Amino acid sequence: MADPGFPSPNYGPRRDGAAPELIVLHYTGMADCDAALARLCDPQAEVSAHWLIRADGSVTALVPEAMRAWHAGRGEWQGRGDVNSRSIGIEIDNPGDRPFTEPQMAALERLLPEIMARWSIPASGVIGHSDMAPDRKRDPGPRFDWLRLARQGLAIWPDPVAAAGPSPQPLATLLDRIGYPAAPADARLAAFRLRFRPWARGPEAAGDHLAATRLAASPLA
Repeated sequence: MADPGFPSPNYGPRRDGAAPELIVLHYTGMADCDAALARLCDPQAEVSAHWLIRADGSVTALVPEAMRAWHAGRGEWQGRGDVNSRSIGIEIDNPGDRPFTEPQMAALERLLPEIMARWSIPASGVIGHSDMAPDRKRDPGPRFDWLRLARQGLAIWPDPVAAAGPSPQPLATLLDRIGYPAAPADARLAAFRLRFRPWARGPEAAGDHLAATRLAASPLA
């Protein structure tokens, strides 16, 4: 039964003594926030998250952070699975086809530092659903402003002045070092671009390799 202060019943204990070391950002992918909230609180749906941010910037706590919410599903990051046990999930009201609102981004910028401080999560631990599940997820999608978060130390971004020369390592090796899980090469490239080069199209390009080189060389990667 759900805690009356936390409306979603879809959670359980974190496994094997795990504590949050990641924050996974999602878009709801639904027509409106009320529908998303209903689904995240529906025991038949068996999905949830710790937090939900509406378009107007209001924030709802759905699951206690100490508990394991069911938001991430199959996937891994930096070689470790069971992301649900190792993460805090934040759902942001957006059907996936439009920019995120200014009130939402401002609310996220207030919420993230609090969570990061509570659980000692570094900027490198703030990831997208598509990062940890590149073969099946796209959220928070190409309209999400990762650079805005990175400028405040709330996410990572390729350092424009670091590792300017070409790296002898192939892109696949660099993506392994950054943390991307095993998946088809096209899915991994697409996930990397969603996060760091959402304007890029077509086959792997020099810009992809340079961005990945700069990230892999960073102490935050």
